[in-house]
Amino acid sequence: MKYMMFVCTDAEPDTDQDNVPDIDVWVAENDSRGRRVRGAVLAPESAATTVRVRGGELLLSDGPFAETKEVIVGFDLLECADLDEAIEVARTHPMARHGRLELRPFADFEQ
Repeated sequence: MKYMMFVCTDAEPDTDQDNVPDIDVWVAENDSRGRRVRGAVLAPESAATTVRVRGGELLLSDGPFAETKEVIVGFDLLECADLDEAIEVARTHPMARHGRLELRPFADFEQ
């Protein structure tokens, strides 16, 4: 099952930094196991453009639409047997301590 894992900053990171895994090691391990399909770090939120259409009119605004201290800074596309495996993969990601991770399964429109 495919899961999108959004990697976000957090206003309250873990202060215990002992044994925090290295991101390159995490990527290599999960790539080799076939659990990470793709991932990337995103450009800063200042590079974002919000696109909306209202009443047939294109509305563009610079930056993210919502004002929040938690910002999406990257993503990883995971291929896992189930949510439990996806949670285990996320638990070992360095940003689980420095930020927060949001897991979302891909919708199955064929059901």
